[in-house]
Parts: sequence; C-alpha cells; structure tokens
Amino acid sequence: MVTTSSYSNVNVGPEVFINFRGEELRENFVSHLYKALRQSGINAFIDSDMVPGDKLITLFKTIEESKIALAILSSKYTASQWCLEELVKIMECSTNGEGCKNLVVIPIFYKLSTSIVDKLEGEFGVNLLNVWREPGGARESRIVKWNAALQDMLSRAALIYDGSITENNISVI
Repeated sequence: MVTTSSYSNVNVGPEVFINFRGEELRENFVSHLYKALRQSGINAFIDSDMVPGDKLITLFKTIEESKIALAILSSKYTASQWCLEELVKIMECSTNGEGCKNLVVIPIFYKLSTSIVDKLEGEFGVNLLNVWREPGGARESRIVKWNAALQDMLSRAALIYDGSITENNISVI
C-alpha cells in the first residue's frame, strides 16, 4: 500500500499520477518532469514511489486518489499491459467512475504522432497487437477497453513533445 508518508506533504495524497512506459522514459523525460513537479511542491506519483512488496493493484487506488493524470504515450507504451490497464482506469476516473474523483487527464504524446495512435500504426500498433495476443483474460474485452482508452486520449486537448529543447518544443493540440 502506498502511504502518505511517501509524499512530501504528509496530509496530501497524490496530486499528479504519471502514467508512462518505464523502459523508455524513466531515466530521461519522466525523471526530469517528476523532479520538477516535486520541487514545485506538487505531490507527483510514479510507480517507483511504491513500497517494495505492494501489489500492483495499489496503482489503481492511487489513480482514484489523484487529481490529475499525465498519460505519456510513446512508441513503446503499448508494449506494457500495465500501462494500458492504468490508462483504462484513468479514463474511468475521468468520467467519475466508481470510487473515483473527477480526474483531470492530460495526454502527452512523446515523440509520437497522434495519427500513429489513431491508426495503431508502426511499433505502437504492433506492440498493442502483441500484448493483446498474450494469454490470460478475455482477449476481446481487453482490446476493446484499451482501444477506448487510447481513443479517449485522442479526444482530449493534449501536449505533443517532439524531443527538441526549445521554447516551442511542446505544442498543444
């Protein structure tokens, strides 16, 4: 279980939940974003904030308690079933799902075109298909939920980060 003592302000739960593919972004973009949020006094949460031994389902509880979710979609994002399951939970909480607050969701397309997400092309689409093919659970309902969550991200005002460091490197769509 994630305890409030793991946050900078003991009386405040997570304000920002950051959903991302760790293998691709943990040591660069996300680490800088996380550090900047924390230094600004914002209680940001990433999976490495979990206490060792906690069950992964704890992430869903943290999403429910958060005020904002940053969903950082990248080319390898769909290679993780957990990223996709978290995204489904984020979508549910953004529409006042059971046990959720009214979560504000900000999609960030990290070096990824929205058209690739929309058409499930390239590495993004191949990874999604491969994760869907993995055994376990009802495959048809999984792909429907994941696609709905991805389409929900496309329907929101989002940030696009192209990887360059300039004043204009982030655009809003």
